[in-house]
Amino acid sequence: MNPLALSLFLSLVALPFEVSSALRLGITGKRVPRPHTHHRRASIFGTTTLADSYDVSYSTNITLNGAPFSVQIDTGSSDLYVIGNVPRSQNTGKTAEVTYAVGGVQGPIMTADLDFAGYNISKQAYIQVTADKDHSVGTGLIGLGPSYGSQVRQALNDSSGDPVLDRVFTQNTSTPNYITILLGRAEDPLDDFPGDLTVGEVLPGYENITSQPKLDVSLVSLSSAFNQQNQHWQALLDVHGVIGPDGKAVDVETSVQSTSNKKQLTVVFDTGYSLPQVPSNVAEAFYGNVPGAKLMNYEQLDGPIWQLPCAIEVNVTFQFGGVSYPINPLDTTIDLNATDSDGNHVCFGAFQPQDAALSPNYDIIFGMAFLRNVYLYINFGDFVDGSPSSRAAPYIQLLSTSANASRLHSDFVAIRGSQTWDPTSSSLGRWVRSHLALVIGLSVSAGLILIGAVLLCVVQLRKRRMAPTPAGFMSFSTSYKRLNDPAPSEAYDLHMAGRPGAPLPVGQEYANPWDPRF
Repeated sequence: MNPLALSLFLSLVALPFEVSSALRLGITGKRVPRPHTHHRRASIFGTTTLADSYDVSYSTNITLNGAPFSVQIDTGSSDLYVIGNVPRSQNTGKTAEVTYAVGGVQGPIMTADLDFAGYNISKQAYIQVTADKDHSVGTGLIGLGPSYGSQVRQALNDSSGDPVLDRVFTQNTSTPNYITILLGRAEDPLDDFPGDLTVGEVLPGYENITSQPKLDVSLVSLSSAFNQQNQHWQALLDVHGVIGPDGKAVDVETSVQSTSNKKQLTVVFDTGYSLPQVPSNVAEAFYGNVPGAKLMNYEQLDGPIWQLPCAIEVNVTFQFGGVSYPINPLDTTIDLNATDSDGNHVCFGAFQPQDAALSPNYDIIFGMAFLRNVYLYINFGDFVDGSPSSRAAPYIQLLSTSANASRLHSDFVAIRGSQTWDPTSSSLGRWVRSHLALVIGLSVSAGLILIGAVLLCVVQLRKRRMAPTPAGFMSFSTSYKRLNDPAPSEAYDLHMAGRPGAPLPVGQEYANPWDPRF
């Protein structure tokens, strides 16, 4: 189809009359330098050197009043912002600030006509952000999260501030109110990462997504404005739903007070995160027993992260709705072209101990290292136009794209090599590390008991040696000769030594006080 015909077709799709319509557009993941304004986490355990530190950002193209912008797709937020001025845009007189798990933006709320791959939305509200060293003109971010979290809508306080997808769903009622996301990986380290985003459409070849378990979107408390802003696309992991490299479930406990079963963790699905954020004990269970693994600190990776040899394959699995979702070992560890203090090539555990993104509403943030292993389906349900309606409850479905274990292994070996490691032989070491305080306490106690027992034996032995005999004489000890010394000329029974009338051995150099001859 030529460009003119394609443009005409997309224009017809965007018309507001009742036709079956859906939106599908390509998204591209690019490596970009991480900003240096991110919050630095504490607990420095060592240092390392990264030759090239890169984040990955999946983006798509939009226009505002005809001006092009490359915007990052982000299921972890709800608002649209762009860097730089948009021609002929209108100022609402309101401002908004969006705070992300790490970093944030702020600026005036503007409106302009948005073209979102064929859908034309008039007077779309967005935040205009001033360019700086970390924000380049012509870029931005489009939030695909629940409209509950929209700062723009709260500032405008009506539907004129609805996020982009809400406008699409309300203006095009024939479009099913769901999105799907497929994040790919590059075949070559220098290539961009492929991907697809659809609205109201399932990608060909992935139709089984709709038969997967429907995971209820867990709700945060709506008792305060703060909590309303923190509603994400989140669901509960199964009990025993975190499986470590040894094939055993990792013992976990949620920090979300509203969760009835404390062994279920709340997980946020966030395309805006490269490295998934997990509880520290989960990260340790994944990487702590790997030979040569160390917990390190690197500022550009926002704090503690496990460093390990690149050629060791780490296999982990998560379970939702009774279905297992294995993680490609190429995603479990990441290669950032790093070297340690000895110049050795090292990799990092992609599932990072969570410190910078702590929240009372969730336990885990599943970023790209997890999302590249599933096809993600999000049904908005009631989460349209800022408040629940009579539509239906929102839900999430996941389809595994990393189920072929033998292929995953061969791909890993081909790219990273192979270094032997038996994760099942390290369970004792992991238990010791996870209960280090208990082990130290028991060891100290056992040592003190042993020392006390030895001292008691010494005291008792000395008392026995110094105790008076029945006849008023002091006892004495007998010294033994070495085995290689010459034998005495005449052997005699040691049990007879010291008894009255017993003959003295030949050559005896001391007098026996029991002998009546003395």
